[in-house]
Amino acid sequence: MVIWFTGLQPVAQALEATLFTWFLTALGAGLVFFFKRINRKVLDGMLGFAAGVMIAASYWSLLAPAIEMAEESSIPAWVPATIGFLLGGFFLWIVDKILPHLHLGFPMEEAEGINTSWQRSILLVLAITLHNIPEGLAVGVAFGALAADLPAADLAGAVALALGIGIQNFPEGTAVSVPLRREGLSRLKSFWYGQLSGTVEPIAGVLGAAAVILIKPMLPYALSFAAGAMIYVVVEELIPESQLEKNTDVATIGAMIGFAVMMTLDVALG
Repeated sequence: MVIWFTGLQPVAQALEATLFTWFLTALGAGLVFFFKRINRKVLDGMLGFAAGVMIAASYWSLLAPAIEMAEESSIPAWVPATIGFLLGGFFLWIVDKILPHLHLGFPMEEAEGINTSWQRSILLVLAITLHNIPEGLAVGVAFGALAADLPAADLAGAVALALGIGIQNFPEGTAVSVPLRREGLSRLKSFWYGQLSGTVEPIAGVLGAAAVILIKPMLPYALSFAAGAMIYVVVEELIPESQLEKNTDVATIGAMIGFAVMMTLDVALG
């Protein structure tokens, strides 16, 4: 896979990588053609797995390279990492308050964002879409960093990040399409909305890659920004959702496995 990416420019690489992560989202959503329901313990394990992947990716693929890059500048290395990290969380907090969405398992009266008359199914899809914004951004920034030609910016590491995000997108696609089927939508509509939640990743990926190429000095901030956005999603949404039905052991084991998978990918490939 690394060889396949070698001949592409960073923005094109980011597009290819995020199309891959979207494809796995669609693949996971396609399970709705075979199942109408998903066991809640399985769903909580999936949510925990996604949380573990995102936590590991935030450090190994984003924060650690950001700190390493910042060490070459005249300011303390922790400054870009801290500022970028907090800004990423703040950005997702703003989006969370504005974008109408509803988390899995919650009643309509607990929908978040601005008030709207949109259907429950649309709000459920938007909740998953909110997860995918920082994921696509993270992959895009990682590939955009290659244009800076810095030792900390590594193609294999960016590929590892895309693989990790893609792997956790598979159960994430299932986690949105199957509940939509249970809500009464047809299998085709459930699949369509499930894969649609992942289409934001190529958009965010290309924008992230282009941004860091145009403003190279901002690269450590951009990497940390993506990490902060992902950690916000984990703490605000994935972990609470995975604990909702008190399947704490399953969710925790899923998170541990997800973290281990992402760490292994990053260390082995990067």
